[in-house]
Amino acid sequence: MATAPLEMASLHAVVAAYADNPSAFLALNAGNAHFTAPGLDGVVVYRRSGRYLVQFGAPFGPDRAALLHAFTGFARVRRRRVVAVQVQQSDVDLYAARGYTVNQIGASYAVSLADFTLRGSRFVRLRNKISRATRGGLVVAEVAQPEWAAELAALDGEWLRSKGRHAKQLEFLVGEHGGPAQAHRRLFVGTIAGELAGYISYSPAYGSRPGWLHDLSRRRPSGPPGVMEAINATAIEAFRAEGAAWLHFGFTPFTGLSPDHEHPRASRWFRRLVGLLSRHGAAVYPAATQLAYKAKWAPHAVLPEYVAFSNGASPLAFLHVFRASNAL
Repeated sequence: MATAPLEMASLHAVVAAYADNPSAFLALNAGNAHFTAPGLDGVVVYRRSGRYLVQFGAPFGPDRAALLHAFTGFARVRRRRVVAVQVQQSDVDLYAARGYTVNQIGASYAVSLADFTLRGSRFVRLRNKISRATRGGLVVAEVAQPEWAAELAALDGEWLRSKGRHAKQLEFLVGEHGGPAQAHRRLFVGTIAGELAGYISYSPAYGSRPGWLHDLSRRRPSGPPGVMEAINATAIEAFRAEGAAWLHFGFTPFTGLSPDHEHPRASRWFRRLVGLLSRHGAAVYPAATQLAYKAKWAPHAVLPEYVAFSNGASPLAFLHVFRASNAL
């Protein structure tokens, strides 16, 4: 068994071949650890946090059950516990069979590009925001990231400062720009009078709903309304013209919850905790704000996502998901 980082091309090939998680490209983020097992094709992506191994998604490979079994044993030998986040509905039984406690933690949202249109009364407000930004001088274009690296970094810093002095740059469960995986991403920027007003980075999505993931995005805090909407609308038209099938808006915790999505092995007290965070958890995570933006685009698919605990649900294990993401 090995935990040395995989070469980027090898990791990307595994993710592209086997992932059915719309956010799977985040496995290529810098700072992730990679578990492989002799005789098994595939990889488990995770980060260490205290006595926990925080796993991203399910194993990526043709035999996910065998990979999960090997990884669980790897953790046990090292006296670590596993908490897996952004597990997909198709993998819930896989974890339950290994003795994991599995609970819904949120949902991801996706738009079928073949069926998408901004026409009609339901999109009047969205069209008006885009029009207002355009009349204000906003110009949207797809660009090469290296040519904009300095401007992106400056906007990232300004955006982070606007969140308060204790805010941190999130990692692990959000995207990034730059680095060896950048060649696979797409970057759309909005400028006003030549100055960067906002950007959206898109990552490839694989599996049963292939297309693009609306990933890392930033807007200048002092900018006008409609910047992000105009950028995304331009990207959608580009993706549609290329024949892309889906645009994914990614995972939002504490949203899309339903008893119908829970597994019999779900923890009842953890279900109540997630429900409480759904109603009153704005201080923990701005889920309502994220969901409002995603709902503007009238998603065609709402996909439940899960957290899985190797040793039973616990507040400490859940806390380590946030620590691995640099949220605490």
